[in-house]
Amino acid sequence: MAEELLKQIECMGILPVIKLNNAKDAVPLAKALCEGGLPCAEVTFRTDAARESIAEMTKAYPEMLVGAGTVLNTEQVDAAIEAGAKFIVSPGLNPDTVEYCVKKGIPILPGCSSPSDIEQAIKYGLNVVKFFPAEQAGGIAMIKAMAAPYVGLKFMPTSGINAGNLTEYLSCDKILCCGGSWMVKGDLVKAGDFGNIRELSAETRKLVDTIRK
Repeated sequence: MAEELLKQIECMGILPVIKLNNAKDAVPLAKALCEGGLPCAEVTFRTDAARESIAEMTKAYPEMLVGAGTVLNTEQVDAAIEAGAKFIVSPGLNPDTVEYCVKKGIPILPGCSSPSDIEQAIKYGLNVVKFFPAEQAGGIAMIKAMAAPYVGLKFMPTSGINAGNLTEYLSCDKILCCGGSWMVKGDLVKAGDFGNIRELSAETRKLVDTIRK
């Protein structure tokens, strides 16, 4: 199950990272992403609207790959999965959270930014990790350096990724996909400008396909 989901995420190339302050925006945002060719999302648990937003998205678009991000503990894991999240993303590697997910068969991408983090992830049987904060932690050069000793490991860099540097990341065979928010900016969501979000998503889809053709 986890491997199949990771393959689906890899095909997307981009995982839109979303912060929703109001769950009423969840369905129109999901619609814009799907129509733009990016039927996936990481809904961050940075707001009280996260759980309801995930539930609304997965109810309206059951085929959409919706995961929960910024998950800091096992309680949030339970809340996310109950709401319909298909996977978990965390900013760091919390052993309790990772072990909990692994034991329950819940796909998790923990944040890693050092070889020590990676070795913890490998200990739990993971072969994909989130590289966070990507640009601030050394970018693609750091990923390539860390990936060298860990054959078979792939990364999902997040933070600082945009249309301008996407090519250098996705051109590397160690990258599963990239997390990004430039197509789902908070001001666009707040303004209800879902048409613009759809257009930005379509542009991003086209860019990903060009890079990975």
